[in-house]
Amino acid sequence: MSPMPEAPPPGAAPDWTVPQQWARFTRAEHALWDRLYARQLALLPGRAVPQFLDGLKALDLGAGGVPDYRRLNERLMRLTGWQVVAVPGLVPDDVFFGHLSNRRFVAGNFLRRPDQIDYLQEPDIFHDVFGHVPLLADPVFADYMQAYGEGGLRSMRHGALHKLARLYWYTVEFGLMETADGIRIFGAGILSSAGESRFAIEDPSPNRLGFDLMRVMRTRYRIDDYQQGYFVIPSFEALLRQTLETDFAPLYKELAALPDLSPDAILPGDRVFTRGTQARPVSAPAQ
Repeated sequence: MSPMPEAPPPGAAPDWTVPQQWARFTRAEHALWDRLYARQLALLPGRAVPQFLDGLKALDLGAGGVPDYRRLNERLMRLTGWQVVAVPGLVPDDVFFGHLSNRRFVAGNFLRRPDQIDYLQEPDIFHDVFGHVPLLADPVFADYMQAYGEGGLRSMRHGALHKLARLYWYTVEFGLMETADGIRIFGAGILSSAGESRFAIEDPSPNRLGFDLMRVMRTRYRIDDYQQGYFVIPSFEALLRQTLETDFAPLYKELAALPDLSPDAILPGDRVFTRGTQARPVSAPAQ
């Protein structure tokens, strides 16, 4: 992977945002968005948390084609004060956290190609907008995302960003929630993936463990394959409360003295929803 540029690329503002230029999306790209949307919409009822499905309706993301951020933001701002801003690609950590702390979600400004429909490494507009944005219409989750951005800026001062990144990974990207109807998905990396939408809930291979803040921040994660383990939160309210009530500075010191855990580890004190078979082959070393 190429190193992150130190300055915004040509055409980007000092905060790395760029105009979406919605009119530049082609008919074929709009059709591909609709194809991806329809596929996930058929899969996610009964698998996704109800707040996500409610957000899809509230934001009208299925209106047809790639969403126009101007219209999307009108709805989102009224609901929770958040907005989506386009960026040319991955942005530096401090820029990312700065936007989150000001209730701005950065989204890639390109759509995957048809031959990448099932996987691509860099997040595109479908992952960012379909996967992430509907939950920003939920007031509690919206507050959690802002709190995470503020915490991210603080973590950089403690040299602990790699620990806090695991919290984002195992909640915002690959989180599960315990509900009265069973375990449901809220992580965007799962919600935007047809294969992992099934795997995360139904496959016997991964562990599904109860969420514990320190446990999560000790656990490495995979970037090359489906997860070997997922963490299950009790609710968005509980996640937000723990994030706001925790003093992270002493937690980072404690974490520095503890060994990291492998993505497939199960500890004696874990609450185990599913003890996975780990039958899915590991294609590369865990990251």
